[in-house]
Amino acid sequence: MKQDIEMTFGAFFLQAAERWPSLDFLIFLDTRHTYESMRVSAMRRAASFLVSGIQPGEHVGLLMTNCPVYIECLLGLQFIGAIAVPINARYKAHELAYVLSNAEIEIIVTHDLISDYADFGDLLLAAIATNDMLSVAEMVMFGKPRIGFIDDDTFDARADQISAQEVLDILATVNASDTSIMLYTSGTTADPKGCPLHHGMLIPNGINMNRSRYFLKPTDRFWAPLPMFHMASILPMLCCIDAGAAFLSMIHFEPGLALQIMEEEKVTIAFPCFPMVTAALINHVDFGYRDLSNIRRINNSAAPDVLKTFQMAFPQAVQTAAYGLTESGGVIAFNHPDEPLRTRLTTCGKPMPGLDVKIMDPETLTPRVTDEKGEIWLRGYAIFKGYYKSPEKNKEAFYDGWFRTGDLGTLTPGGEIEYHGRLKDMLKVGGENVAAIEIESLLSQHAAVKMVQVIGVPDDHLFEVACAYVECHKGQTVNEQDLILFCQGKIAGFKIPRYVRNVHVWPMSSTKIQKYILREWFDDEAA
Repeated sequence: MKQDIEMTFGAFFLQAAERWPSLDFLIFLDTRHTYESMRVSAMRRAASFLVSGIQPGEHVGLLMTNCPVYIECLLGLQFIGAIAVPINARYKAHELAYVLSNAEIEIIVTHDLISDYADFGDLLLAAIATNDMLSVAEMVMFGKPRIGFIDDDTFDARADQISAQEVLDILATVNASDTSIMLYTSGTTADPKGCPLHHGMLIPNGINMNRSRYFLKPTDRFWAPLPMFHMASILPMLCCIDAGAAFLSMIHFEPGLALQIMEEEKVTIAFPCFPMVTAALINHVDFGYRDLSNIRRINNSAAPDVLKTFQMAFPQAVQTAAYGLTESGGVIAFNHPDEPLRTRLTTCGKPMPGLDVKIMDPETLTPRVTDEKGEIWLRGYAIFKGYYKSPEKNKEAFYDGWFRTGDLGTLTPGGEIEYHGRLKDMLKVGGENVAAIEIESLLSQHAAVKMVQVIGVPDDHLFEVACAYVECHKGQTVNEQDLILFCQGKIAGFKIPRYVRNVHVWPMSSTKIQKYILREWFDDEAA
């Protein structure tokens, strides 16, 4: 077997299945997989993909809510060297069409579990109708059969034509430098950017997360409810695979149900990540009645006062935070559980082994001193190789072997990262990256709008929401509700501005609007 750092995702899981075959690997409310049963199921998915014509290096879209089939397909693709493309379930038709086209999706797999945001069958048909150039060969629908889709029985039956050994022979040809997964993340442009993540960054990151920060045992139960199109679910799953621990997920996050699962399964690690999830748990009527005493670690990213509240709600657990992004395989810095509470509340911890961080002046490209704010630059095994089909974006993102995150931060004298927001014109809404320009482009289409600028403003539940500052054409007016209604159905709900403010005179530098002053205006208003 290859050394861990050189191992592929598929080989990594097979090693775990060989070591802990009878232990629980995946737990949902009404379904569970052992490591061995997941191996068997994922091998069949791999065989079905091969018979469907998928070759190593080709892209397969996964448009689903969290479910066992999602992970079966994800792992099956890893066994044959194909590239899984988890797609944001919140996308509208035109957003989905862009990803299908840009990623050159060969087959897309979905199911009839209707999300909070869409019926996936309707969404796919609408997306395809918007672009005649899409070349998706097949659409597979798990659950209730539907016209235009391959049903799950037909797809599964294809596996009988391929032996397990044929799958393993292909797996043996996959290299750690090959792309494993491609996630799409919003940037400073309206269209999301494809982030190809190779095996050699994902597996070491999962191993580091476990062996240097979580120290899991096979008896651990790791609850991570976020969607599988986020690294905030994929990375914890890799962490579990390294230890033989159980990974717990949910089709949809519902706080009462989550509390029930945590109690019944005796969850030891909770990874809600975002304050909206944790707040929903502790504010639920059942919170005080559930036995959560087994939870020894809980991870959140939020302001220090919010983290302090969460720590008080889980006094038996160690509250930790993290810093990372999709381009770095999810997380590059993490609080160690032995760090003092103050450090864990105010910093994101030190970089994990094998990763370098420096703080740079974004204009002069010179180093900042300790405790001085600047742009966070990253280097090391966990950094991706560049955006998909985006040479211009890559030229901007990389400098002298370092990845420029576009995030603002400092390094403490102890080497911990303090995160201070984004330099890039981007928002972080409930864990979703949102490009301000996308919202601005849409609002500018409103007949009354002459100019619009969008900023992110604090929110107790979503971390940040959009606020639109709008200048209207002479003689015209528009109110908050008008613009919110205008956005509905045109962009994903989490992108729609929560606030709208009218502007008559813009705060200008010599050449551009100063958005930081708009943020100051909002802060003054809220004070």
